Amino acid sequence: MASLTLTNVRPWDAAPVDVMITDGAISDVVAAGTADTSGETVDGRGLLALPGFVNAHAHVDKSWWGQPWVSYGGEATTQGRIAHERAERDKYGIPSVDGATAVLREFLRHGTTATRTHVDVDLGIGLRGIDNVRAAAAALDGAVEVEIVAFPQDGVVRRPGVLDLLDQAAAAGASNIGGIDPASIDRDPVAQLDGLFEIAERRGVGIDIHLHDGGELGAFQMELVIDRTRRAGLHGRVTIAHGFALGELPAQRQGELLDALGEVGISWTTVAPVPSAPLPWRDMCEAGMPLGLGTDGIRDLWSPYGDGDMLRTAQRFAQLHRLRADDDLTRAVGLASTAGGDFVHRTGHDLAPGARADIVLLDAENVPDALVRTPRRRLVMAGGRIVAGDGELVL
Repeated sequence: MASLTLTNVRPWDAAPVDVMITDGAISDVVAAGTADTSGETVDGRGLLALPGFVNAHAHVDKSWWGQPWVSYGGEATTQGRIAHERAERDKYGIPSVDGATAVLREFLRHGTTATRTHVDVDLGIGLRGIDNVRAAAAALDGAVEVEIVAFPQDGVVRRPGVLDLLDQAAAAGASNIGGIDPASIDRDPVAQLDGLFEIAERRGVGIDIHLHDGGELGAFQMELVIDRTRRAGLHGRVTIAHGFALGELPAQRQGELLDALGEVGISWTTVAPVPSAPLPWRDMCEAGMPLGLGTDGIRDLWSPYGDGDMLRTAQRFAQLHRLRADDDLTRAVGLASTAGGDFVHRTGHDLAPGARADIVLLDAENVPDALVRTPRRRLVMAGGRIVAGDGELVL
């Protein structure tokens, strides 16, 4: 069995330990200096150790990362961005294996070792984007574990044939199927949700719905999703992404929705965009709702921003929610790491025995210091293999 010992690291700024790794998983964690170091060892130099980051909401299929600069164009609305992307994507070779590989490599360089990524499925590209993302993950030999959401960016029922493509994607192994703004995109929320939940029930997959609509329109669609989740018995299998409306509602309305969302086990992902309203994140966690962070798109035809660094996303979340106390700053980092395990079907994603040996080392005094400075990743280990050092890939 392949074994390695990572010596003298500070997990979550606790006392120094040695981490023993066997066949890609953490086999034991002991006080620093007490592990058997007769085999292969890596000196952790007393650095801060965190679990590999988990990007719970990505779009790795449609980035122009590594290509010449693409100027922003089109209208700055959801419908406008969809139309612009459809008109321009072929010009930039989107989707492609090389493009997805470039994004996944950036993920690894910054310490992200698992992701749930939405991959566009539509009448123009069929399932080609999913094939490309799988090929990109294979090219990195599984260093980044990738869970796929077949995503109908251009709508579900307004484009005849998209539901069939989602069904095909689920049959071919996609872990989740997506939806998008059932009211404002398809203008028929019941039809969209009926179609998605029928596939999910029959194929045994999850549902991950983008919900941008704000205010009471967004709240109304949340109620529809809650009702369908309850009736379908998909407790713990449904995720709402963005869900901007939740942060915009009065406290009493928020509380009513949180009780219902928690009851049926609906999880939530956010990319913490700065102009959005803060989420009642503490209440969400207390209601038992899994909450994960993601980058959204990275240098794509929706936005030129992004670099794949989940620590920066956690920092933005902390700034948006005006977090200052050390405990809260540490919890924000936890949302980008341990909490993300729920979104990629991992249990116990942490620096503990039994977990996959995904470890990030940083030269930081403590976790809050790492969050506010986002220092270079001194070492990134994925499945027990060193894949990056001093901010550069060695894979």
